[in-house]
Amino acid sequence: MNVAPSGKKSGRASLLDSGEDFSMLDDVEDDVDDDLPPLEDAGGGKKKDATKADAVADRTPSTELEEWLDVLGNGQLRKKVVEAGAGLDSRPQRGQNVTIHLKTTLTDGTVVEELPNVSFTLGDGDVLQVLDLTVQLMEMSEKALIEAGAKYAYGALGSSTPAVPPDADLILEVQLLSAEDAPDLELMLPSERISLANRKRERGNIHYQRTDYAFAINSYGIALQITEATSRVDISQQEEEELLDMKVKCLNNMAAAQLKLDHYEAALRSCVSVLAHQPDNVKALFRKGKVLALQGEYAEAIKTLKRALKLEPSNKTIHAELSKLVKKHSEQKGAEQAMYKKMLGNPTNASVQKHRAKSSWSLSWKWLFGATAIAIGGVALSVVIAARN
Repeated sequence: MNVAPSGKKSGRASLLDSGEDFSMLDDVEDDVDDDLPPLEDAGGGKKKDATKADAVADRTPSTELEEWLDVLGNGQLRKKVVEAGAGLDSRPQRGQNVTIHLKTTLTDGTVVEELPNVSFTLGDGDVLQVLDLTVQLMEMSEKALIEAGAKYAYGALGSSTPAVPPDADLILEVQLLSAEDAPDLELMLPSERISLANRKRERGNIHYQRTDYAFAINSYGIALQITEATSRVDISQQEEEELLDMKVKCLNNMAAAQLKLDHYEAALRSCVSVLAHQPDNVKALFRKGKVLALQGEYAEAIKTLKRALKLEPSNKTIHAELSKLVKKHSEQKGAEQAMYKKMLGNPTNASVQKHRAKSSWSLSWKWLFGATAIAIGGVALSVVIAARN
């Protein structure tokens, strides 16, 4: 299980809001009540000479009569306290770095893995959903048994490492060992920020490969915030360039995930952000061209893809996309011309009819003029004959 600590992200909102076309690489975030009421104490009244341990027990749930808690209300995620913790006030908060002891088994008892120290940032999507959703309900030192449906574990794809079959439900034994505030990003060494951002980006890639695109966007967004944080420690030119390179990678990957979700405007903004830093970034140009084409902006899309092809003339994917787009654009123009002809009528036929009408009028005038001349001539001849007589 790939997990990593995170930097402090005060005031950060969730961004839930390539095996891609050429080498690059569902989401419902369930609401969980963080303030569940304490269970009733199953014991009798407290003795007058109660020890400190008894006082602690009085403010923690009873373990003997603890029932299964349906965390989400759908029966797919259940939690049961096996050993009580230090009380409700000791529960970790989202954004804190937590460490747990984890043992994972299949429902038939097969042990999947056992990890003595798993560290991650609670709520960042660094681990399986089952852990993000249930560890925040645990008290310090608490041991709990958790039943998770496949939807909140490894899903329909399963996992090769650790070995988990597709659509497998899991049973997890978890103990919360520690929880502490994440370090301040502004005080972190640049090398630490780069490493942290890269771990978040890699987690996003895992989500992307599992087609969990919304979670991928969330991880890429967290990585971006890490790269963009101001620094109160000295940073070298090389480190600034490394942070910028990491930012560009995250934006490019985010655009790919946004495209998968048909978030065209968001994907376009991500591509534009990349190109603002690296105008000749081929992946950003390619994806920008695809977005423009999907929005019906064929001429601009063709222009963008031609620019990408000029940078990588041998890239077959760009060639194929450009050829397909040119054909679509040609068909679109043909359809538009046909529509205009239908709206305006056939100008050629109109010209012929106009010419014919003109010719007809010309013949009529000639005939009328000739007839009039003949008539006038006849009248004149009659007058002359009459005069002679």
